[in-house]
Amino acid sequence: MDSVSVSRTVDASPERIREAMADVQRFMAAAGFDEVTVDGDDMTIVNGFGLAAIELDLTLVDRPDAELAYRQDEGIFDEMWTAYEVTAADDGTRVTATTEFALDVAVVGAVLDATVIKRQRRKELNAQFDWLESVTDA
Repeated sequence: MDSVSVSRTVDASPERIREAMADVQRFMAAAGFDEVTVDGDDMTIVNGFGLAAIELDLTLVDRPDAELAYRQDEGIFDEMWTAYEVTAADDGTRVTATTEFALDVAVVGAVLDATVIKRQRRKELNAQFDWLESVTDA
């Protein structure tokens, strides 16, 4: 499995960060996906790039170590999950997002590789952290 992890300290309380992340629709949309649909614990995200689009069906899952976590049910990965941890820090709240994934080579092939996925995922996670900063700004 490949892994991408991004952390940022946000100048807000853990409670305020958790409150913002609880709006899963807005939090996921902040990543810059073309489409985000949330229906209870089920989510669908669509992200286009060039002439192609990737659609992932995701499910929110409970993880004791995470404020928010989801896994892929259907999509381009053999396996994929993301977890967001929220911890108090001296200067705010530390938010860490980790995505682990294994590519389905038959589906992805030469179009995408782990390096491209990691670069795109970092961009998405940083956009979510930017959004957290903007909505929790005092």
